[in-house]
Amino acid sequence: MCSDLTGIESMDQCRHTLEQHNWNIEAAVQDRLNEQEGVPSVFNPPPSRPLQVNTADNRIYSYVVSRPQPRGLLGWGYYLIMLPFRFTYYTILDIFRFALRFIRPDPRSRVTDPVGDIVSFMHSFEEKYGRAHPVFYQGTYSQALNDAKRELRFLLVYLHGDDHQDSDEFCRNTLCAPEVISLINTRMLFWACSTNRPEGYRVSQALRENTYPFLAMIMLKDRRMTVVGRLEGLIQPDDLINQLTFIMDANQTYLVSERLEREERNQTQVLRQQQDEAYLASLRADQEKERKKREERERKRRKEEEVKQQKLAEERRRRNLQEEKERKLECLPPEPSPDDPESVKIIFKLPNDSRVERRFHFSQSLTVIHDFLFSLKESPEKFQIEANFPRRVLPCIPSEEWPNPPTLQEAGLSHTEVLFVQDLTDE
Repeated sequence: MCSDLTGIESMDQCRHTLEQHNWNIEAAVQDRLNEQEGVPSVFNPPPSRPLQVNTADNRIYSYVVSRPQPRGLLGWGYYLIMLPFRFTYYTILDIFRFALRFIRPDPRSRVTDPVGDIVSFMHSFEEKYGRAHPVFYQGTYSQALNDAKRELRFLLVYLHGDDHQDSDEFCRNTLCAPEVISLINTRMLFWACSTNRPEGYRVSQALRENTYPFLAMIMLKDRRMTVVGRLEGLIQPDDLINQLTFIMDANQTYLVSERLEREERNQTQVLRQQQDEAYLASLRADQEKERKKREERERKRRKEEEVKQQKLAEERRRRNLQEEKERKLECLPPEPSPDDPESVKIIFKLPNDSRVERRFHFSQSLTVIHDFLFSLKESPEKFQIEANFPRRVLPCIPSEEWPNPPTLQEAGLSHTEVLFVQDLTDE
């Protein structure tokens, strides 16, 4: 029978193959078919070490649990009778699924609502196995990877095969065991989904599991999210705890190293940020000093310009005043002679206590007196002329009350007068 199922004609080779697989015919047949298809065997017996190291670029620990062998004559008889039917069934089923892919694309290949797939699996899991289970990550596979990377935690991925014969027992007795729940909830993130749903199928295509139940341990290693452990087959609670603990202990140094590197990067970033802030503060202080210097220079420039303009204005005013004095002096009528009976001798007392004397004609307007005093160098710019007896201000310039100033005679001046010049420049 062995030669018919495996295609091996040599009885010695058949015997050797069965001895390698502990006389497990199903495992031997499946292993022979895998070799013919170029697929690694998944029915190898457990090695002396609980985990194997893959020789790929990243070390992946793999642990595969084979189904228990039949015991007793009755068990072997039932097993041998059912083996051809089971082999034929799964072969035809695989051929049918392979052919169906060319006729109708797999609907699971289109992921439209990944979060909905996760929530739907959680609800179906709780309806079937209860609420006592590890805390499911309520997000997509990509979000779980990002959170595990950001928090530097292990991520345990569980792919649920709804049609597999061991899925129910694994979920009920292993995954929901209190000690397993405690380990998963305290040491890692837990993401799970059914491979019958698009999100689970997409992850299945990425992880490429060989059998169910399937667990993959993922962590940040060498700055990349890497699969560091694969657990396949029906595993018991204590064995699962041992394998997960072994994987975490074997890779804990990578997380510690990554934490130290991240802390160093954070400290470097904080130091760089502090240096940048100090530089910006110094730059702002320098800019503020430069701004104040510019403002001070501008203030001084405006002040100097203002002083310069004031000086120019003062020079123009003095020049205009001098021109006006000269013009007034040129316009003054000639001084009457002392023998003229119509002449008036007037003595002016200026604000600087100096005295000026001149004769005027009675018929001349008081404006002539004002023009004479205005033309003097010693006289102020603005002034008024006051008489002492009686004390009064002479209306020498036109005003609303005196549009046309009176003459000296009309103002009541005598042949000899003393008039006082009052300075009004500052008023």
